[in-house]
Amino acid sequence: MAFMPDASRPTPDSLQKLVLPEPLRLDCGQVLEHVEIAYETWGQLNSEKSNAVLVCHALTGDQFCASENPVTGRPAWWPRMVGPGLPVDTDKYFVIASNVLGGCMGTTGPASLHADGKPWGTRFPVITIADMVRAQRGLIAALGIDSLFCVIGGSMGGMQVLEWAVQAPEQVFAGVPIATAARHSAQNIAFYEIGRQAIMSDPEWKDGAYLAHGTRPDRGLAIARMAAHVTYVSESALKRKFDRGLQDRERTSFSFDADFQIESYLRYQGRSFTDRFDANSYLYVTRAMDYYDLAAAHGGRLSDPFVGTPVRFCLFSFSSDWHYTPAEAMAVTRALVAAGADVSHIEIETDKGHDAFLLEEPGFESALAGFLTASAKRRGL
Repeated sequence: MAFMPDASRPTPDSLQKLVLPEPLRLDCGQVLEHVEIAYETWGQLNSEKSNAVLVCHALTGDQFCASENPVTGRPAWWPRMVGPGLPVDTDKYFVIASNVLGGCMGTTGPASLHADGKPWGTRFPVITIADMVRAQRGLIAALGIDSLFCVIGGSMGGMQVLEWAVQAPEQVFAGVPIATAARHSAQNIAFYEIGRQAIMSDPEWKDGAYLAHGTRPDRGLAIARMAAHVTYVSESALKRKFDRGLQDRERTSFSFDADFQIESYLRYQGRSFTDRFDANSYLYVTRAMDYYDLAAAHGGRLSDPFVGTPVRFCLFSFSSDWHYTPAEAMAVTRALVAAGADVSHIEIETDKGHDAFLLEEPGFESALAGFLTASAKRRGL
């Protein structure tokens, strides 16, 4: 893998995987004959197989929500939420997390090898959020689990939660979509298109065949990450952390070095991202998010795919999130109410923006723990 940061570490190919027993038919009409799903688990599955929780990750996440990523050395990305005694309590629940279809941490994607022995690159077929969920359903079935106690995820992970509830409502007891929406706004599509253009404009992209050329479009991918990261934080948080703070250095002539602290921060975010993510995966997964439109996929009415659903929902939004606004979460909530679903929506007051669900936010943590505890009691766990 060209994006590997340290050759001494394991590669995505060496991670825990399961090969789906059946070919995967995609929304684009193509069929993937050999699909590998990289995944991790924590806790113990009970004898009734009724305590399984699926954690769905966001765009730049992976399957390591509760333990260190052995490939990158990065810590767990949800250490406040998943673990012993935490809201998603691994002493009570059997927690599963998988790398999404099209990802770059072991699951089949553009960086994987085609049958001809060369990386797929941009020959990889177009994928959707629905395709990601079909792959997850194949994983869950292969693990011998008929139904999930809960499916939970934030951002793109929240889209997967909604899709699970539509594709397989009989297999989901509770769904927790966090900081998400039923479709991308034009603004979100615009930001992700800037990122895609940055990648494809990098001379090292090589029309998507950079792995075969032994190169990588790091500059383009870093810019893509910088542009996206701006949408994950709020203006008030940036003002609190950086405001217009300057770097401590002399300025006697023009320099392309970072003058402002916020510039240095964004450049760091971009550089560190290239060590752990594949550029083509970024293209494919952001497009999948852009394509997602749950209402349009079901006749234009957002409530229709949820009519008669047995799933218990708890939606979370964050007051300062302008990537997926509280209003967008409320639109999903209204659709669920119209469909007769058991649903609640909690808006958390915070200045931490979209990424609040990944940060310390006690109100969110306690509310989620309460919902899961009540749902577990209802489930008979």
